[in-house]
Amino acid sequence: MSSERVPLVTFRVGDTTYAADVLSVERVIPFTPPRAIPNVPVWLDGVIDHAGRAVPVIDLRARFELPPAAPDVLRRIVIFSNGTDSVAAIVDAVEEVSTVAAADLTEPPAIFRGLAKQYLRALVRRNSDVIVVLDAAQLLSARERIVVDQAMAESPTHGR
Repeated sequence: MSSERVPLVTFRVGDTTYAADVLSVERVIPFTPPRAIPNVPVWLDGVIDHAGRAVPVIDLRARFELPPAAPDVLRRIVIFSNGTDSVAAIVDAVEEVSTVAAADLTEPPAIFRGLAKQYLRALVRRNSDVIVVLDAAQLLSARERIVVDQAMAESPTHGR
């Protein structure tokens, strides 16, 4: 039996606890409204400037078809990076960094609470809760990234 441990950052969106591999999380910052860009899907809130680059910001509530939340001081922006690309996500709260046994990660079903499998890496049970482990690299598909890049290039407020 493997004793490999997987470090995860857990965060809440609605009533669900999500997680992402800690190595995919570049930074967690307090929520500030992103700069809007035109002609993008409703779940794309805009862009933020981070480390000298424009990073698209996904509203995970809208992406996962949840109702908007009331403003909350716990709301955060999580910046994910896969080395070459970055994407940020608005979450209701960041909970903790913890580790789970790799053996405890289970394959998600094709659909889990309305989420397409493309976003999901695994599920893990903790006590009576199920934590949904997201594949941060899949939050923005290649086609969606092209749409975002084109919209950012055409935006008069984007200083590229």
